[in-house]
Amino acid sequence: MTDAQHLLTDEAIQHFITDGYMLVHTDFNEPVHQRIYDTIEGVFEKEGNVGNNILPRVPEIARIFAHAKMRGALTSLLGPDYLLNPHRHCHLNPPGSKGQTWHKDCYVFDHNMRQPRFHWLLALYYPQDTSEDMGPTGILPGVQNWETISDNNPAECNETPLPLTGPAGTVALVHFDAWHRAMPNLSDKKRYMLKFQFARMQRPSAPTWNCRSTDWAPDDAHREVSLDVWNWLCGKETTTASAVGDKTQLLDRLETGNETERLRAAYTLGSSGTETVEDLLAALGREALAVEDRVEAKTPDNAHGTNPTALRAAQALVAAGPGALPQLITALSDEHWLVRTAIADVLATLGPIAADAVPALSQCLSDEHWWVRRGAAEALGRIGAAAHPALPALIETVHDEDRRVRRATTLALAQLGTYADGLETALCAILNDEDRYNRFHAGTALRRIDHPKTREAVLDALFTARWCPITTPENTF
Repeated sequence: MTDAQHLLTDEAIQHFITDGYMLVHTDFNEPVHQRIYDTIEGVFEKEGNVGNNILPRVPEIARIFAHAKMRGALTSLLGPDYLLNPHRHCHLNPPGSKGQTWHKDCYVFDHNMRQPRFHWLLALYYPQDTSEDMGPTGILPGVQNWETISDNNPAECNETPLPLTGPAGTVALVHFDAWHRAMPNLSDKKRYMLKFQFARMQRPSAPTWNCRSTDWAPDDAHREVSLDVWNWLCGKETTTASAVGDKTQLLDRLETGNETERLRAAYTLGSSGTETVEDLLAALGREALAVEDRVEAKTPDNAHGTNPTALRAAQALVAAGPGALPQLITALSDEHWLVRTAIADVLATLGPIAADAVPALSQCLSDEHWWVRRGAAEALGRIGAAAHPALPALIETVHDEDRRVRRATTLALAQLGTYADGLETALCAILNDEDRYNRFHAGTALRRIDHPKTREAVLDALFTARWCPITTPENTF
């Protein structure tokens, strides 16, 4: 259990919402960071980069994320049952490197849509003192929800960069959708940065930090967005509609404005409740037709063509809240696959308040388009307990032909955490899936369901796959 003294303050949460990052300093009474650095040096010299296996290869890294300050920060931002994702990477930025261009990370070969209500974080750990000349990770604070920036070439970019620096043991917690890059290493020292990813497993129902007041009037450039994220983290659901003002002008800005104008228009329109829902659904249809090719294009904000920014009209529908549910449920049968996908993502972002959509989402598990099926599974998982009637359909969907659908389904079963007949058989099959991340989420589901049959299955799998960190090419037995 996390000690309350290490939970974040209101001000720290608000800073993360507006600027998209925070720094945590993990301190020990022994040279933990130096040992980790030395071990990594040896691994890189003799074995190369071990990729996702860096944690079992250097298990002392786990102490960083078990540190009380880290647990407090992660609990505050993601809730007490957050998940350490299986993708992690040790980035070496050597002396003389030129650095990277500005980009956003992808969600580990999955097809999440980027929403301001964040469910994932990047945790960037430095095992050595890291100064600005050593090529730290740089971010563009405050624009994490922008789909585009002035230029991804650092020499031409107009946004103000921030190098993330600090002593050994510094961990930068960064909004997953932050624009970032490795900066040039102008020093004669190696810079290691270990990138880990953490995810929220349940919708927030109350503040999980040291909250003194749930009232906040943000004054940043995207204050409507910031307030929506704050209210969501506080477990508050906006039920009182706000006056929308000039609806025609706002709808025009939603479709043609710059990044800030489009974001502010989306959340202003959404905050009007049911008044603008039909207009927003019409805008969503037009937007889907306009960007259909772009959502799978490889761009700086979507390097693998897998994780587009959520359509702006969809973000507005999230802000509209439960009053929009009847129309959202109807829109799940829209003729355009991208509209159906976007609506499933809206329902996933709404979480438990979208419980009335469970029957329609269950039907979407057999949609002709894999992205709709994936989104429906994700939404059912995030809805939570009210989605239990969908368990038989989810168990059947574990066998879907598409790996992304299988992944979303196993994660949904992990979030539901409920045993049902045939569940352990289906999940055990995914423990041998062709996709490494599907194997992980199947194990997570078996672990979280906590039934005698699932416990036995996950322990058997873990002992079979056990990694011995002291077994190396130089010491094989």
